[in-house]
Amino acid sequence: MEDKQVELDALKQDTRERMEKTLTALDREFSKLRTGRASTDLVDSIKVDYYGTVTPINQLATVSIPDSRTISIQPWDRGAFSAIEKAIQKSDLGLNPVNDGKVLRISIPPLTEERRKELVKVAKKYTEDAKVAMRNIRREANDALKKAEKDKTITEDDHRRCHDEIQKITDSCVAKADEKLAAKEKDIMQI
Repeated sequence: MEDKQVELDALKQDTRERMEKTLTALDREFSKLRTGRASTDLVDSIKVDYYGTVTPINQLATVSIPDSRTISIQPWDRGAFSAIEKAIQKSDLGLNPVNDGKVLRISIPPLTEERRKELVKVAKKYTEDAKVAMRNIRREANDALKKAEKDKTITEDDHRRCHDEIQKITDSCVAKADEKLAAKEKDIMQI
């Protein structure tokens, strides 16, 4: 009897942890979306071909925000300047760094209304992808419950009770994803 409860608790805990990881991944995706303000997160995902090794910018340089519209990148190795500059230009962020020989500066232009709406669409897509992932996690947990009931390791009542609790976990995490989207949308649309 006790083993059964431990097993159900472990299933619920695993489901909750996996859904929270999905929310963390959603936060990471949101951090890459450009708002009107400078953020080091914008360039963190850019990889540079540095002497044949693909390396993130933050492992090659000091990245800082001197003001709300500028990202400053100071490579530790002078030989990395052109590689970092090319990687930024190739990225889909639409940013053009200015190289003064010591520091690469990226000015973040104010977003147009059209670009803001595009970014909101992208944010909604990321949120929908996260919700689909959560529903898949819920389905896997429910499949495990059905199998346990079929194998007679849990009763029908245990199945129903745990199924309802997993649904509550899912609803809570989906609501958190919607809250994150609303906050990001407000952030993007803010001028």
